[in-house]
Amino acid sequence: MSVPPAWLRVATYNVHGCVGTDGVRSERRIAEVIGSLNVDIAGLQELDLNRPRSGRVDQAALIAAELGWHRYFHPAFKSQDQEYGDAVISRFPLTMQRAAELPAKAPWYCRESRGAIWVTVSSPEGPCHVINTHLGLGGRERLVQARLLAGEKWLGSVPDEALVLMGDFNCRASSAPMTLLAGAVRPGAPAMKSPAAFPSGRPLMALDHILVSRHLRVSGLRAVATPLTCRASDHLPVVAELSKGE
Repeated sequence: MSVPPAWLRVATYNVHGCVGTDGVRSERRIAEVIGSLNVDIAGLQELDLNRPRSGRVDQAALIAAELGWHRYFHPAFKSQDQEYGDAVISRFPLTMQRAAELPAKAPWYCRESRGAIWVTVSSPEGPCHVINTHLGLGGRERLVQARLLAGEKWLGSVPDEALVLMGDFNCRASSAPMTLLAGAVRPGAPAMKSPAAFPSGRPLMALDHILVSRHLRVSGLRAVATPLTCRASDHLPVVAELSKGE
């Protein structure tokens, strides 16, 4: 049986504030990683905007500019003029649909706010809806956030068209949040087993996932481990090759 040609290549990538395992912060290196993946769309987590620790730069803008791509950034956290959150970048034009903080009581050991962003990508083969998110570290927190994403304002509002849900979910594919989200993205289908991508130097945990609707078929899914990706962040990028489904 022949494998259908790829329609889109997408990646989810926790960039760790663009600080690598060598302690060096480099937006250009992250852009180099993304360029090496030969993807069309990337969902990025843990980006800074105007924060002193990252030189007060707009990290999403710098990465997208290096690639010549489109971008949308949404802060999960704001403090005065400082922001921290997630972005979708793409070689194709993007239209913002929704972006919001995900409400849930974070555990005492990690009070970090979480968010999600939904854009429509205008690819040459037709529209593709992309939701990128980063769930919390607490089990109850993740379940509340997954229920919100599975509800009518998010996955319940996506038109009957190609959809990709991706991000750092901080849990395994067999977990309750992922089972809930997999059912919302593709009713009756279990969450796809993902490759281990964390920590990047010796990947042991599969926390970064890509889920697709019935309109798409995953013909390849892998964590990309190279000398460059192992240094650039504490997560490896996870890449999916997508072909048209039903």
